[in-house]
Amino acid sequence: MVSVGEIVSNPNLKVFTFKDLKAATKKFGRDSLLGEGKHGPVYKGWLDQTTYKPAKPGVGFPVAIKHIKYPYNLNGFNQLQEEVEFLGKLSHPNLVKLLGYCREKEQVILVYEYMQKGNLENHLFRKGGEPLAWDIRLKIAIDAARGFAFLHSLEDASAIYYSFNISKILLDREYNAKLSDFELFKYEQINVEHAIIITSYHTSPEGFTGTVNLNPKHDVYLFGVLLLEMLTGLRAFDRNRPSAERNLVEWAAPFLCNPRKVKKIVDPRLQHKKYPSQVAMIQAAELIHNCLNQHPTTRPSMEQVLQTLQQIKALDSSTV
Repeated sequence: MVSVGEIVSNPNLKVFTFKDLKAATKKFGRDSLLGEGKHGPVYKGWLDQTTYKPAKPGVGFPVAIKHIKYPYNLNGFNQLQEEVEFLGKLSHPNLVKLLGYCREKEQVILVYEYMQKGNLENHLFRKGGEPLAWDIRLKIAIDAARGFAFLHSLEDASAIYYSFNISKILLDREYNAKLSDFELFKYEQINVEHAIIITSYHTSPEGFTGTVNLNPKHDVYLFGVLLLEMLTGLRAFDRNRPSAERNLVEWAAPFLCNPRKVKKIVDPRLQHKKYPSQVAMIQAAELIHNCLNQHPTTRPSMEQVLQTLQQIKALDSSTV
């Protein structure tokens, strides 16, 4: 096996021991398991506010502990090390904060702040329960756009989602949204064969070709898919829908560019809550349509997306 060295120390990050994280998660027990991510299982743990030592459940503060599947080659470890270093330097209210890490023998564990309400997917698509109100959806979209705009503004490293979906937006108890699980890519060509296996509705048109020039406009397209899911309350792809409606982007396209038809695709569950104004619906549809443009250069920047969402919020507020 290739020797991969150690993760370089970062003064912004706490270095945890495997023993402490094992205790904080009740031996990585099933009761502590939050879910399975692309890189491994995620557990809920408890740490003391002052010492960051393991604490009993309900005492201290909760954290999300991601047990990374060990990268058995030098390239995989180098990428992980670069990401840990990069994440440790970031501080933004709309990015999930990396608090520290553990690197012992073949164990690589990352410790993040805990988001009380979990991911947006569970709230938007859950059956039964109270649907998310329009103003909450708009707030979440603005928060996520602000996080994206910040990442795109960085010069020393590029953080881009090769495959972004709604589960990567996490919510705290006040429905403040934060981005999680973004990856580092320089704005250069990569071979898709070496990336994760994806489907056309979870990437941009240019991302579904053999090689792709990753750039911020790729993220803008993915964000357009997210906005469409939030407007309609429907998943980007669902085999249970009629064949012509399974791919949400393709099905919704004729409605997005026709102001008189936009209301037909708005989530019907919103009718029983505060409904978006007609002007807000039309502007939201126009923004989504622009984000989903087949040509990357004609899509808006994420900063422009953020500004438009804020304008839509102001319009809705003025019609109350």
